Amino acid sequence: MAVYTEVSAEDLACFVADYDLGELLTFKGIAEGVENSNYLLQSESGHYILTLYEKRVAAADLPFFLGLMEHLADQGISCPVPLHAKDGRALRELCGRPAALISFLEGLWPRRIQTFHCSALGEAMARMHLAGADFAMRRANALSVTGWRPLLEACAPRADEVMPGLAKALEEELTQLEAQWPEDMPAGVIHADLFPDNVFFRRERLTGIIDFYFACNDFFAYDLAICLNAWCFEQDNAFNVTKARMLLQAYAKVRALSEAELAALPLLARGSALRFLLTRLYDWLHHPEGAFVQPKDPLEYWKKLRFHQQVRGPGAYGLDL
Repeated sequence: MAVYTEVSAEDLACFVADYDLGELLTFKGIAEGVENSNYLLQSESGHYILTLYEKRVAAADLPFFLGLMEHLADQGISCPVPLHAKDGRALRELCGRPAALISFLEGLWPRRIQTFHCSALGEAMARMHLAGADFAMRRANALSVTGWRPLLEACAPRADEVMPGLAKALEEELTQLEAQWPEDMPAGVIHADLFPDNVFFRRERLTGIIDFYFACNDFFAYDLAICLNAWCFEQDNAFNVTKARMLLQAYAKVRALSEAELAALPLLARGSALRFLLTRLYDWLHHPEGAFVQPKDPLEYWKKLRFHQQVRGPGAYGLDL
């Protein structure tokens, strides 16, 4: 989350008046994140999150994201719920941006990942995958394997500024992934961005999942691969096999993994690492001077990619096969 669009107290009060929330009492910008502008609001009826959707989020995708949150909440998944204004609409406009008010979730995201975090995440992700099975809307994953080559082409001329030989290494890796990427595995709605800062806890209890603005239809196992990279590496980039085992075992207790999904995990983990490496690399090389948000280090995901390239099977992720 971040603040790119400043909202005045007067404009916000008028916006909130169109909801049955009572008087606006306080509001403040939320500094974390990179995609949208977010504010924490307090009205007479409680706390809420205001999101203004910036240019990186396609307006045509917003009904999918908001509808998915409502659907998952109806299925018992703890996630933010869009509020409907007095005119019945959840998606509105503020300061020239599409905007929505969503419910506030209690909890904090874990700064130091423990094994119990990974176990709770695995269970919650499996429940989320099952809950999305009958969601009627669809959205293709624009950042799956077919979307990586344009990113690479935009970065390749300057990639070696980040690390000598990086452009050639990424070209070789992408060529392999394009040739080997699976075509037929269990699929449905996935979150596609389940990093620790999108999962809230109170002590050891997972209290909610937020930020569905990369959600799409893709392989369930690809969502798992994203989490292997985001949750199971230590700060020195060493892979923690115990955390991976807890994540995968907890997931499989709710939704069984097929042999094909297990066999594909190393490849999907490579793909996930390449996806986040490329988007970070693009942001690193195209970072405007004076921008609020500091781009993240793309080489963190190069190191993760190198680990998965050496993996020969799912046993490396702690599974007893």
